[in-house]
Amino acid sequence: MLRTLTWAMLMAVLPLRPAAAQDFKIDIPYQKFVLPNGLTLLVHEDRKAPIVAVNVWYHVGSKNEKRGKTGFAHLFEHLMFNGTENFNQDYFKVLEKIGATDLNGTTNNDRTNYFQNVPTSALDTVLWMESDRMGHLLGAIDQARLDEQRGVVQNEKRQGENQPYGRAYSIIAENTYPAGHPYSWSVIGSMEDLNAASLEDVREWFRTYYGAANATLVLAGDIDAKTAKEKVEKYFGWIPPGPPVARQAVWIAKRNGAQRMVMQDRVPQTRITMVWNTPQIYSADADCLTLAANVLGMGRTSRLYRRLVYEEQLATQVMAMQSSREIAGQFTISAMVRPGADAGKVEKIIEEELRKFLSGGPAQDELQRVKTRIAANFLRGFERIGGFGGKSDLLASGQVYAGNPEAYKISFERGQKASPEDVKRAAAAWLSDGVFVLEVRPFPNYKPGGPDVDRSKVPTPGTPPEAKLPKLQRTALSNGLKVVLAERREAPLVNLSMIVDAGNVTDSPAMPGVAELAAAMLTSGAGRRNAIQISEEAESLGAQLNASCARDVTQVTLSALKANLDAALALWADVILNPSFDEKEFRRMQKQALARLMQERTQPAAIAARLLSAMAFGKEHPYGLPAEGTEASLKGMTREALVQHHQAWFKPNNATVVVTGDITLAELAPKLEKLFAGWKPGATPKKAVPPVAHQPKSVIYLVDRPGAVQSVVAAGHVAPPRSDKGEIATEMLNTILGGMFTSRINMNLREDKHWTYGARSNLGLNRVQRLFAVNAPVQTDKTKETMIEIKKELAGILRERPVSKEELETTKERQTLRIPGARETSVALMNSIVELVRFGLPDDFHDTYSARVRALTEQDMRTAAERLLKPENLVWVVVGDRAKIESGIRELNYGEIRVVDANGDPVR
Repeated sequence: MLRTLTWAMLMAVLPLRPAAAQDFKIDIPYQKFVLPNGLTLLVHEDRKAPIVAVNVWYHVGSKNEKRGKTGFAHLFEHLMFNGTENFNQDYFKVLEKIGATDLNGTTNNDRTNYFQNVPTSALDTVLWMESDRMGHLLGAIDQARLDEQRGVVQNEKRQGENQPYGRAYSIIAENTYPAGHPYSWSVIGSMEDLNAASLEDVREWFRTYYGAANATLVLAGDIDAKTAKEKVEKYFGWIPPGPPVARQAVWIAKRNGAQRMVMQDRVPQTRITMVWNTPQIYSADADCLTLAANVLGMGRTSRLYRRLVYEEQLATQVMAMQSSREIAGQFTISAMVRPGADAGKVEKIIEEELRKFLSGGPAQDELQRVKTRIAANFLRGFERIGGFGGKSDLLASGQVYAGNPEAYKISFERGQKASPEDVKRAAAAWLSDGVFVLEVRPFPNYKPGGPDVDRSKVPTPGTPPEAKLPKLQRTALSNGLKVVLAERREAPLVNLSMIVDAGNVTDSPAMPGVAELAAAMLTSGAGRRNAIQISEEAESLGAQLNASCARDVTQVTLSALKANLDAALALWADVILNPSFDEKEFRRMQKQALARLMQERTQPAAIAARLLSAMAFGKEHPYGLPAEGTEASLKGMTREALVQHHQAWFKPNNATVVVTGDITLAELAPKLEKLFAGWKPGATPKKAVPPVAHQPKSVIYLVDRPGAVQSVVAAGHVAPPRSDKGEIATEMLNTILGGMFTSRINMNLREDKHWTYGARSNLGLNRVQRLFAVNAPVQTDKTKETMIEIKKELAGILRERPVSKEELETTKERQTLRIPGARETSVALMNSIVELVRFGLPDDFHDTYSARVRALTEQDMRTAAERLLKPENLVWVVVGDRAKIESGIRELNYGEIRVVDANGDPVR
């Protein structure tokens, strides 16, 4: 998390144009105030939207804990959302009601923060709430509340450890830092320490670390410094400063020699992780090491990606990064070994490439390309006032870690000036010695061999056996290609999305995965460029180029700097019109797709989601087919199938371009006409996506995952499309039922019973017919009970407990007031317009959304529930330890139980 605040994720030089890198000015104007009680206030004025980011950083994290009392910082973060002496309710209820966006709280090794973006008119509400929990929390913390949040945190820990490679992070921390080092334990803490946490321990934590003098408050957005200071003095000025806090000095703990460890986990691929202890955030060497990480292993143009993934195809993923924290940092190289490849050879190649780098440093063009890419990412992040890495986060980070809100700027300038020799020197100083290597190997899928033998007597030897949007401007090119533009001029960026009306539904039941792989290959070779050259050119231009496939459409998106638009557009058009589908590249990506498929088979949530769709629609229905393909279809797929898909569906009369950003239609249209004039229209095949009836009765599909500490419970059925006339009411109903933190399902399973870290319901993104689904990863011993509660919640909102007036009004406010913050960036705006095209919605859908939401009645909610919910016709998918959960599920008598594997095939 801290890595997003270091210069290398934010800073670099401008694109390779005549303007010098030093001409690129990075600045977040602010005013700083320190209240008499020690609270630091930073104010940044940004009037582009009527919202204010409120970001509170407390200078306390897991490094302030002690062995035997770990997990306190994170546990306390959860308690801060559960009410105060004056407002003894869940904090999210107020925030969602007033339209807050980007709201959350997070804890890391060094700080705990609480943030939200709110409409300007709601600023007093949030300041009252934040000051109330800073000054009036203790009286609201009781044993019941502590036990509740302890359970939630423990489920969060189980959920993290239940993921592939989930246990590796705590092992790395324990083995790379000496005993007693504040970074030698995980932020979430140990189960034993969490169980031992007493009420007095928690209260003492608050008294020690949550005083005003240990906090920094940033207000960024639609507010001036004078008003901000007056409001903050009013709400926070009375709060006691708290006691002095001892600060740990920088402790890098540089290592000598090499240490390695091998562990097994239920994973599909071997992963090699190499870690070195390095300097802290905002240090000169940390800045240079981040550049080194980008050159070595960040993106397709990096040295390790080229060698391991692209050329020798020994790995499916490779990554390098410098993670900088307050008192120390770590440099990490990680590679996912391709199934069947030699892990030892992968490790030797990493060592070989690292030696080359340490002796020769980066080439000038490599370094320049990395800086350009980082600069472009920084510019995109500059659009946001709040959230992770937004402007309020940058100011708070500098103040808390360096005592200077402009620390980001100092690092930026240092990064701009870094030479290849600077990067080489820093890498040699910290990466020449002291590596810790962790190799995570797949644990074989062992199974019992069958029933036990007759043990009533010892056998005798026998014979040996055998083995709301800006104004939408529209035009069409001469070939029929439709263009929709919404201008957004605040940042010099232009975003485009080519939407081709052909997604996974074009796949045949015999060959699923063609559309997905065809989309993935668009950026892997086009015209005269191969995959690496496309990535190099995009990076040099500061552009982001991506292709993706959804159920109904394929999108090719471009985010470009206005200054480099012509060159970026030419690259984008080449990818759309002239993909090469190179045979060698196809074979490489085919192997990667197979490796990803094997990975997904080990991920409980992915298994549940894939099977729920398949069983609700039918395994051969276009919406039931696996988008990523099957092992058989991927192995049998040919390059020619991808070429035929592109030729059949990529027609200008079957596509729409959505554009947002710093450009006019008069500027845009001639550029597109020039690039796409030669693209000829033509007929496309017919798509057959028949509607599906609900299951006549419930069916439960059980997938065995031996040893799992959690079960993933999913339930759902088919639902009306997004274009349905009752969509607004349906969306509101789902939000109240399970679509937000304070929804009925989440409050029941997480907050009331703390069986899960989070449970939600959602409506899928299919055009013709959607999937309504409920998902809950829960502790194993509450699997049966969770199924009872899910069905009870669906039946309740349908019959005994319909949506109340209070619920409806609160959710109306949440859904309407959050709209400005939800469309802050030009990319978010583009995605809103893409929705109109993708789902066939009217142009005024977003503009009239608020009015239609406000007009909803309780009767509308009852009607929506009757049309949407069928609790007696649910398809259930449960992924967990069969030996522990099957008998309980059978007791429910909800329907036929079918035991299947991760592909949905029956298990005999």
